[in-house]
This record gives sequence, structure tokens and C-alpha cells, in this order.
Amino acid sequence: MTRQYFGTDGIRGRVGVSPITPDFVLHLGFAAGKVLTESYRSNSVRPRVVIGKDTRVSGYMLESALEAGLSAAGVDVLLVGPMPTPAVAYLTKALRLQAGIMISASHNPYPDNGIKFFSEEGTKLPDAVELAIEKELSQPFTCLESQFLGRVKRIDDAPGRYIEFCKSTFPSQLDLKGMKLVVDCAHGATYHVAPLVFHELGAEVVTMGNQPNGLNINDGVGATDPQALQQRVLKESADLGIALDGDGDRLIMIDRDGRTYDGDELLFAIVKDQIARQTFTGGVVGTLMTNLAVEKAFTDLGIPFFRAKVGDRYVLEALIERGWLYGGENSGHILCLNQHTTGDGIVSALQVLAALRFQQTTLAKWLDHLTLYPQTLINVATPQGFKLTDSAPVWQVVKEAEEDLQQQGRVLLRPSGTEPVVRVMVEGEDLKKVNHWARRIAEQVVS
Repeated sequence: MTRQYFGTDGIRGRVGVSPITPDFVLHLGFAAGKVLTESYRSNSVRPRVVIGKDTRVSGYMLESALEAGLSAAGVDVLLVGPMPTPAVAYLTKALRLQAGIMISASHNPYPDNGIKFFSEEGTKLPDAVELAIEKELSQPFTCLESQFLGRVKRIDDAPGRYIEFCKSTFPSQLDLKGMKLVVDCAHGATYHVAPLVFHELGAEVVTMGNQPNGLNINDGVGATDPQALQQRVLKESADLGIALDGDGDRLIMIDRDGRTYDGDELLFAIVKDQIARQTFTGGVVGTLMTNLAVEKAFTDLGIPFFRAKVGDRYVLEALIERGWLYGGENSGHILCLNQHTTGDGIVSALQVLAALRFQQTTLAKWLDHLTLYPQTLINVATPQGFKLTDSAPVWQVVKEAEEDLQQQGRVLLRPSGTEPVVRVMVEGEDLKKVNHWARRIAEQVVS
């Protein structure tokens, strides 16, 4: 069955435009509830689902629609209000719930929103379940009789539960005393939890991006725009800056000199510490976007490396398939499966900080031998129905670029799974060549 609504990270789009409309989300809640009730009918168990959201103003509307749809299908609903995506995954598993739902468009601007589902194990829903929900969406919306409707209640202590969980992933023999951290919450879902995690572990915390108003999520702050954090770190003479995105599953860090570290580098820092302490097993999963220098660095350390498709769900699938624990994307999604079932910006930051504490060093010194290849990424807006595979002139330019770069670089073109754009990435040792070919290919895509 072909997917009509679910992408690589749930269902996402502009609010008020199908499918992110109240009527569709009401039906989606009912369809998901029907699938859940069918799964648990034999156990005579009424399914329970937790709903979280980020700080977008549209979250109120979509939360109400989901709540009503689930209740109409006979599912009990637990509301936690604004909470990070990984917190919803954690609570789903910790409270032995049948599913978790997060209302968020992650790093997108506030006019967008989306719906993400988690299984009872705190992982992304299996493809079969997503397809079952899509199939149910083709059926009419109905409503159970009153005595069978689901009930709704709020979990008031959800932030405290999640804060304690995050702290538990930091080694008990370590603390953050003497460190000054600037934490950028992107005016998003971590605004009321992230600063407390680092503070309670002993750090001096300066907080920014922690005044959401429903319209300012990811606006000039956070992991997708770390320049403001960079300036604040320098102004505060802080040891490190921690940039999270709107729903708290991405991490970018800034050191005391203002240097930015992406997900590739931070993943390498974590794994390098595990190797140094002889606690690492298995290999590492990256994506097609992972910097070639990182792959070579892992190879030099004798660590197997595998490239999955772009998207943290594909990284997770590859890790589970191989029985490995560590993987991630350069965008800042980092998976540490010995700590959490999904990518978590706060937990990932704690693993980096633990590595620096164990090694008694700075991020710059710990990564001083890792020099990333220049990498240019251009997002090219495309009209609806655009098919990259049918554009022969584009692939001709790609062929010319690959012949010029030879073994010293890569070219990658892929349609985004969350936005109507084609991502053009060129990477290589020669920055001038990289920029030249990225522009040439991008121009050909829009011509």
C-alpha cells in the first residue's frame, strides 16, 4: 500500500492546509484509536495514549482534535502539554502505554506543524502500523456509544519525571560543577526542562530561547540557527553552548572560542570516549549526509561504519538490525540506544559532557584530529509533482561533478521527506570545487 500521509517523520505540513487541519487530525486520532483498540481487544485492555506538543500556537487546536478522535474510538488519553519529543517517547515506555503522540514540526517555523507517533516501546511506529492507520483513514469517521468513550486526564508531574530520566543517563560518579553552559531552547518544547537538567547536575546555566509565545519557535535561535548562541557563549565566556531544536531531538554545540560542532562531530566525540574507556562494541551508523572525514576517522579506529538513508528512523532501523548502539545525523540527531530509544538532544549533550569529564579535556582538544571536509548544502524549492528521477539534465551535471571530484568528494541529491525541496549536497577536499558544483547542480534543478 502506498503511503498517502505518513512521511519519514510522521505527518507534517502547513497548518490549515490538508492534512494539517482540525477535521483531518480528528479523523487521524479516531483512525489511530481504532487500530489500537483492534490490537488490544483480545486482552480486554482499554488502550492508553500520551499526547505531548511543542510550543506552536496551533498545538492547542491539534491537541483538542486528536484528543476527541482518540476518545471517540475508546482510547484513554493522557495530556502532558509542552514537552520534548523524546520525553513523549520516554513516558510512553515508562508508563506502559500503548502509544505516544507528539504534535510538532520539529525544526520547521511556526506556521507548520505535524503529528509523530511512538510505539509502546518508545520507538517510531512500524511501517505496518502506519499503513493500518492510513487504511483506517479511508473509512468514515464514527463514534462509539457514550459508555465506551475514552477518558482524558493530565499528567502534572511529567516534566519532573523526564528531568530525572535525563539526569540518570549521566554517570553517577561525575558532575558538571565548575562548568558554565549557555543552553538555547529554541523557544521550543525544552524551555522548562533543559536548563534544570544541567543546573541540577552542577553546571552554571545561562538560558536563552526560553520565552515561547507560540510564534517564535526556531526563529533565529536553536540548533538550526546557532549564531545567536555563538555570540552569547563568547559574551558570557562560557565553556560550551548547547543548542536544541524546537522539539528537543537535535543537538548542536558551540565551544568557548565560538566554534560550532555538528551531529557528526558530536557523535564521534561520544564514540571516541567509549573506545578510549574500552566500553564500545559494534559499529556506528551514519547517513548519506555524514561527512566523509567522519567515516574515514571511524575506519582508522577500526570501527565498522554503515550509511543509512537520511532520517533518524532509518538510522534506528540500521542500528537494531545490526545490534549496534550509536548512530546519528549531521543535523544533530544522535542515537545512543544504551540510554534512550530515540534521538534526544538533552541526553546527547550529557553524553558529550560525560566524555569531556572522563577524558578531562575540552571539545576542541578531543576532536583536534578530526577535520571535516567542506560540505555545501543547498535546498532548492520545487513545484508539486516534481520528480528528480525524470530530470536528465540534472544527472548529466552530477556526472560531470563526480568525474571532477573523483575519489576526493561526493555528490548527493535527495528530495526532502518533510519539505517540498530537493537537497543538493556536494562534499570534497577542495572548497572551490565543492561550491562550484553545488551551485551548478542547484541551478539545473530549478531550470
